[in-house]
Amino acid sequence: MALRSELHKRGLRFRKDFRLDAPGVRVRPDVVFTRARVSIFIDGCFWHCCPEHMNMPKSNPDYWEPKLAANRARDARVSEALVEAGWTVLRIWEHEPVRDAADRIEAAVRLASS
Repeated sequence: MALRSELHKRGLRFRKDFRLDAPGVRVRPDVVFTRARVSIFIDGCFWHCCPEHMNMPKSNPDYWEPKLAANRARDARVSEALVEAGWTVLRIWEHEPVRDAADRIEAAVRLASS
């Protein structure tokens, strides 16, 4: 919510809970700029295996390792399908400072809109 608030303060208007359909995938990115065709996913460090903060659970590794690997594979498949469909895809880690994330998003939206 803090990121969406920062984007709104910057005058950027976006959609949330907006479904995107691309060949083989249906997804609801966290933030979507429909005219600029930019989709933003805010990825949690645990669920998406952040290289900086991820610690594999020690209990029940037979469950967690394939589960988290499948999450990463799905993320890659979704990003690839959206890019092939003409979308710019940004993945932002939950720990990324809000202003830095907003700067990246604003730059991508401005570039895509020009």
